[in-house]
Amino acid sequence: MPRDPLTARARRAMPGIRAALVIPAALALSAALLTAGCSTAFFTQKPPPVKPAIDNKAASSQALADDFALLDKLIAAAPDQQMQMVGAAEQEFQATPTPSQKLRLALILGIPDQAASDLPRAQELLEELSSDPQPSLLPGERHLVALQLKQIGDYLTLEAENRTLQADASRADQLAALKRRLDGAAGENVKLKKQLDEAKAKLAAIANIEKSLNERKPGNEGRPK
Repeated sequence: MPRDPLTARARRAMPGIRAALVIPAALALSAALLTAGCSTAFFTQKPPPVKPAIDNKAASSQALADDFALLDKLIAAAPDQQMQMVGAAEQEFQATPTPSQKLRLALILGIPDQAASDLPRAQELLEELSSDPQPSLLPGERHLVALQLKQIGDYLTLEAENRTLQADASRADQLAALKRRLDGAAGENVKLKKQLDEAKAKLAAIANIEKSLNERKPGNEGRPK
């Protein structure tokens, strides 16, 4: 039976049609698999570790607690121990001159009446911390700097006023002593003047007596007076 030319032609074109249909399908399948793999890898990838948040309030409280504990220990220590503690704080600051170390040294030096207190230097260190354009102190430490600056300033002002009052009192005592001396000298002058007047009166009386005696001598009788 003769073959239909159209049927034969269709059979000869089938492999090309199949190839044309298979290749895009394979490409689509590969793309889907790649997309699925990428998506799976993306969703299964571990997120980057989250840095723990720093609790500045807690850190500030701990730093201040350490500073106050050191100050309590310093105040209760004997003078020689106070000198050692201040020397150690100075060495630590010179080795690592961080703002926190500077604040600790300023707090130690700013305690009045301890063996190594140096309020003017403590005030200088605190002013440097207060005027730092890029402060690295914790919030609580910055508040402490402002408070300590005011306290030291008030203390130095009172000290200056006390020295002025003492100087005025000393001058007043000196003036009082000088007045007593002048009063004493004036009284002595009055006494000496009185004694001088009495001496003059006695001399005048003696002179009159001598004159009267001379006039009464026998050889002088009959002489013109």
